[in-house]
Amino acid sequence: MWPVAEERGVEPGPQARQDGGGSRRSSDAGRSAAAAAAVTRERPSPYNPGRGSATQVPGSRSEVGGRLGTMARAGMERWRDRLALVTGASGGIGAAVARALVQQGLKVVGCARTVGNIEELAAECKSAGYPGTLIPYKCDLSSEEDILSMFSAVRSQYSGVDICINNAGLARADTLLSGSTSGWKDMFNVNVLALSICTREAYQSMKERKVDDGHIININSMSGHRVVPQSMTHFYSATKYAVTALTEGLRQELREAQTHIRATCISPGLVETQFAFKLHDKDPEKAAATYEHIKCLKPEDVAEAVIYVLSTPPHVQIGDIQMRPTEQVT
Repeated sequence: MWPVAEERGVEPGPQARQDGGGSRRSSDAGRSAAAAAAVTRERPSPYNPGRGSATQVPGSRSEVGGRLGTMARAGMERWRDRLALVTGASGGIGAAVARALVQQGLKVVGCARTVGNIEELAAECKSAGYPGTLIPYKCDLSSEEDILSMFSAVRSQYSGVDICINNAGLARADTLLSGSTSGWKDMFNVNVLALSICTREAYQSMKERKVDDGHIININSMSGHRVVPQSMTHFYSATKYAVTALTEGLRQELREAQTHIRATCISPGLVETQFAFKLHDKDPEKAAATYEHIKCLKPEDVAEAVIYVLSTPPHVQIGDIQMRPTEQVT
């Protein structure tokens, strides 16, 4: 569904994300290292797309993508005016990625279940004079019908998707021994099935238009590479291990299809967003404490990794970027 947005100076477009996941410039080499390795930054904003809760923590959405500035990044010129889909774009990582792409001159369809935040971000991007456009689209990613409708709308109004960034994800505090089946299904439907459906539809969109240089990026988690001794995250971790396997499987299938479309998995460690407040929705103090014991990553750190991946030459295949705060033990 395309929200009515003309009054806010936002281009009407497809609708939305599930739970949504300062200017410091450095050399390209430095940014590459920051994307591929541990990152130490000032305390990040906790604002997270769709993973939000009513509890407020310090941080401002106006920071999102700020470090990337408005200058075109080397290697990003070929993406100018092309279309990227970002799921879970209503806050946190998704919002940071959407803003960063708009700054680089892309048309970005940002989707989530509610699009108010995306509409505000779109207006901010337009007011800032960024060369790209952010198009809010309301979509319930737990519904295949909604996802297919979104891709149909993108096809009819914007030709199709050139970049698909599967960012939406959610966690429920449902343990393996006593968790609810409904909670497990919620996580599986969004973290695994929605990602897979969006990937399939994005690939088909590229194939039918003979786009051979597209890119599919899955925003994963370090929880997809190790299991921490916290019972309420074990099923969530299982879904993220699935994303690790799905990304590698996708890379192999793209190679077998003799296409140059690339697949990349970005796995951040602890990112200060609203994610913990959603997981610990009945204990906001515990949620806040999650981000207090170390200097966490910021959503902007992950956005920089996305820009780095997209800016590499078409012959370069980056399979997996793992990034975590330098103070994070695992």
